[in-house]
Amino acid sequence: MQTVDLRFWRVWVDEQGVSHQTRHAFNDHKQSVFAEGATPLWNAIHYTGPATIITLILMPGDLKDWHENPRPQWIIPLNGTWCVETMDGCIVEMGPGEISFGGDQGTLNNKGHRSWAVGDTPVELMLIQVSEPPPWNPCNPMS
Repeated sequence: MQTVDLRFWRVWVDEQGVSHQTRHAFNDHKQSVFAEGATPLWNAIHYTGPATIITLILMPGDLKDWHENPRPQWIIPLNGTWCVETMDGCIVEMGPGEISFGGDQGTLNNKGHRSWAVGDTPVELMLIQVSEPPPWNPCNPMS
């Protein structure tokens, strides 16, 4: 049977309070009817709690200071390119349609990460803040 995974970046904190970024995946997709009357498609439910949706615009050349994500949140670039650097020195560049989970609350000295827009155009981000991080925090990274 075929399986389908949707990959995302995860910002998380280790036992020493250092933030990291690793690649993970939504998995357990099954082919079934998602909406009555539609043909079956691959789907899986990953979160069912309350959420807040926020949009942000980062301007070119504006390097953000080190900070933690204010709440556990999914971050999806809509337009432009965005970079995130974690305390371990990992820098990840993401563009439209890529996904990152910001779960770096509780880092050493509240350092967390820093981020910036790449290039000459603003980056538009959609954030989906959740009350609790997913139960797989931290999870086993994908290769």
